[in-house]
Amino acid sequence: MNRRFARLTGVDYIWRTCGVANCILKSNRTGHVYLVKWLRFLLAAILITWLAPSAHAAATDVSLLLSADTARPGDTITAGIHLKMKPGWHTYWRNPGGSGMATTIAWQLPTGITAGAVEWPVPEKLPAADLTTYVYENEVVLLVPLKIATNAPAGPLDLKAKVSWLECSTECVLGSGKVQGLVTIGSELKPSADAGTIAMWQAKLPLNQPGLAARAWWEKPAKDDLRPVVLEWPSVTNGHDADFLPYTSDKFEVQATNEFLTTNTNKIRLRKMVKKFEGDWPSQISGVLLQQTGDGLLAYEVTLPIAADANLSTVSATPASANNSAAQPPVKSLGLMLLYAFLGGLILNIFPCVLPVIALKILGFVNQGRDHPGQVRKLGLIYACGVLFSFLVLAALVIGIKLAGHQAGWGLQFGNPVFLVIMTVLVTLVALNLFGLFEVNLSGRVMGAAGDLSAREGNAGAFFNGVLATILATPCSAPFLGIALGFAFTQPAAIIILIFLTIGVGLSAPYVILSFNPALLKLLPKPGAWMEKFKIAMGFPMLATAFWLYDLTTVHYGDRVLWLAFFLVMVALCAWIYGEFIQRGRSRKGLAAIVIVVILTSGYFYALEDNLKWRTPIIETAATTSLSTDPDAIVWQPWSAKAVADATAAGHPVLVDFTAQWCTVCQINSRTSIKIASVRKKLKDIHAVALKGDYTRLPEDITVELGRFGRGAVPLVLVYPGNPAAAPEVLPDGFLTPTIVLDALDKAAKQTPANVASAN
Repeated sequence: MNRRFARLTGVDYIWRTCGVANCILKSNRTGHVYLVKWLRFLLAAILITWLAPSAHAAATDVSLLLSADTARPGDTITAGIHLKMKPGWHTYWRNPGGSGMATTIAWQLPTGITAGAVEWPVPEKLPAADLTTYVYENEVVLLVPLKIATNAPAGPLDLKAKVSWLECSTECVLGSGKVQGLVTIGSELKPSADAGTIAMWQAKLPLNQPGLAARAWWEKPAKDDLRPVVLEWPSVTNGHDADFLPYTSDKFEVQATNEFLTTNTNKIRLRKMVKKFEGDWPSQISGVLLQQTGDGLLAYEVTLPIAADANLSTVSATPASANNSAAQPPVKSLGLMLLYAFLGGLILNIFPCVLPVIALKILGFVNQGRDHPGQVRKLGLIYACGVLFSFLVLAALVIGIKLAGHQAGWGLQFGNPVFLVIMTVLVTLVALNLFGLFEVNLSGRVMGAAGDLSAREGNAGAFFNGVLATILATPCSAPFLGIALGFAFTQPAAIIILIFLTIGVGLSAPYVILSFNPALLKLLPKPGAWMEKFKIAMGFPMLATAFWLYDLTTVHYGDRVLWLAFFLVMVALCAWIYGEFIQRGRSRKGLAAIVIVVILTSGYFYALEDNLKWRTPIIETAATTSLSTDPDAIVWQPWSAKAVADATAAGHPVLVDFTAQWCTVCQINSRTSIKIASVRKKLKDIHAVALKGDYTRLPEDITVELGRFGRGAVPLVLVYPGNPAAAPEVLPDGFLTPTIVLDALDKAAKQTPANVASAN
């Protein structure tokens, strides 16, 4: 944001001098208000008169963009005032800063169309030696919602506006221009050719984040007309590239200088100086919170109440136009969260993700349960150690991500394409091992070694089963688990470790209990020939797991993923050669090893490196609406806080589904409780908007949103009434039923103003 400001000359100097004089006049006490206002008017009149001769030299072109060519009565379309400046020139934000003038729009609209407030994209902060301004360079599109009346007559409507601005480089020039556009009122909403440009600039607006965990408080008493205020909000990076851009006020000014304060939490704490002009000290402060992230600029539009001190400050941020009543998650006790963590880990045992590993563990109990109960107890504990070790690694990963200033989420490794490729190959090898192509846990007869070697191999296998069970469990979010994880991700490192270890205890508990209970071991069937057939049968669910992992990689590699399938065939061929000619063969083992090395090496470089390009996945493009040829299908739109705010402000109930392709529970909920005929009909009947938050790549804005509702994992399904003042209903974590979804939609419809719903 720091840039060199051009040297002030001529008219520009006078304009900035007027800005400084304006600040001086503001410092007068209340008894001089009328004099102050008169002098401001005089300064403005002198300035306009001075600048008028330069108007012909305007360096900015202005035009009108519309999001739709055709709209229906009752629709809201977006108008864009496109200001395109010549290189080196800039115009000003709604708060120009130390000097400058905000762009104004005077609409001339036909009856039946009403213009809303201007929506301003995030500006640049342009510091100079003496004063700071907030500007747009090169170009900007100022957005204005246009509401079409429900009784608007059919036919074309002419939209006109006069736009006035101040543009500056080494000099300043007042500019103005008239713009005009045409929208036709008809029976359908038809996007215009400029809809994409408007959508791009809408993405540059600050977010209206309901219930953002931000707060403000006075740091100390005032000294003359200056008083320090502290702003605090959640951080997504560990850097200090953050700022607060204030909105204007006649009674006070938030100065541009930033001072960063250190904290022991994952939050930004910023000190700003407030200068009072008249009246009492402000009770709230409005503006835009900014922070640079790895994905770009993150901006929130907020109105923060200012508390007397940090202890009295509440965690609340009221967006300028959003669902302000979205409550913060209730305070939770550590004991309850530990219980939820244990129950969540216990329930994970019955999820499809973990079932193949469970079958292998039971097979091991059957194999040694009757004759070697002591060995079974030992293997049960080693299995638990593998689980707990894996959860310790996951906890360390979460802590490291938080220390790096990012948001952590459950199943975060499944958003990493390299991890998915490695796991696909590994699980494929496990399936091939179960099919008998080769052996990992070799017996003493095959190796010609003593029985103790076999025991050591069994220990390693039990530990590996624990690790594998943990890895395959992480894309699943069992009931209670999401709440426990949401709590853990907001806690210090020690609590994170404790919660994760408790989940591991729940996941491993059934096997430890089984291995230490001789009576239960006696219920297991006797070892026999059926065990080999059972082992082969278990290869098929493991192969299905490998196919599921392979399908997840398509998100990152697109059509290139076929080369991963080619490499898996090469891996299977090498596994067969290894088992047939090295493990079970008696001659030419060296030649077989050379063939394996040649096939794997050439397959790796040709398939993975040259064609799949597995370390350079496809960059995700902007999310688009999910369309369907089925007229009764749910038309999903990408989730954003602004999309929720816009839909509820227009009187539409909103269904939000936070999901991921690797989340098994999400996919089951979608097929059984959301994408069904009764829910589709209900959404259509109540004129609801359906928004999908795709968490497949773990975007940070969705991670923050999950945390705001006390969740650390998907699925999360929300139902908002068509009323910006009403809070959303958070549907239960884990598995849903159609009744749960339909009841929430009915409740949302009842909280939506009836006249708005019927009008649409």
